[in-house]
Amino acid sequence: MILDKNDREERLVKKAMRGNVDAYGKVVDIYKEYLYKMAWLYVRNEDLALDIVQDSILKGFRSIRSLREARYFKTWMTRILINTAGDALRKNTGIYSLETVGDVPGGGTEKIEERMDVYEAIGRLEKHYRSVIILKYFEDMKLAEIAETLQMPEGSVSAYLTRAKRELKKYLKEGYENA
Repeated sequence: MILDKNDREERLVKKAMRGNVDAYGKVVDIYKEYLYKMAWLYVRNEDLALDIVQDSILKGFRSIRSLREARYFKTWMTRILINTAGDALRKNTGIYSLETVGDVPGGGTEKIEERMDVYEAIGRLEKHYRSVIILKYFEDMKLAEIAETLQMPEGSVSAYLTRAKRELKKYLKEGYENA
């Protein structure tokens, strides 16, 4: 019997849920780049993003037994990371620098100034708006996946996306008018 990637991953998660430390480490290893990218998108600072990932992994390990279904590990871990990033943002303000903005994982070819404007505008959004924008446009999640991750109705996700895009346009337009 040949197991596909999802089956192998789900088996590891189930072992981790039963207390297997090695299995938890292997599952986390699968998602470490994803977790870092998500944390960086929230805080735009390499060191703080690494701290958030580390804290999230530890929180996940401590509460892995509360995970109800192994197939939702990524969603569950994303929720932990978002909450940890939110806590970090409340403690730290003005935490990004010019050199870290250019280092976003999977960053495009646009000018660093344009990326800084976009990241700054995203950083100005309320937490729930920032979350849906990051999950939709940086993680390419569908509305149903975002709703599941953030534990909210799809209609709310759709409304938040619409409002967040309107806010982003306003912030970006303000930035160019003041330039």
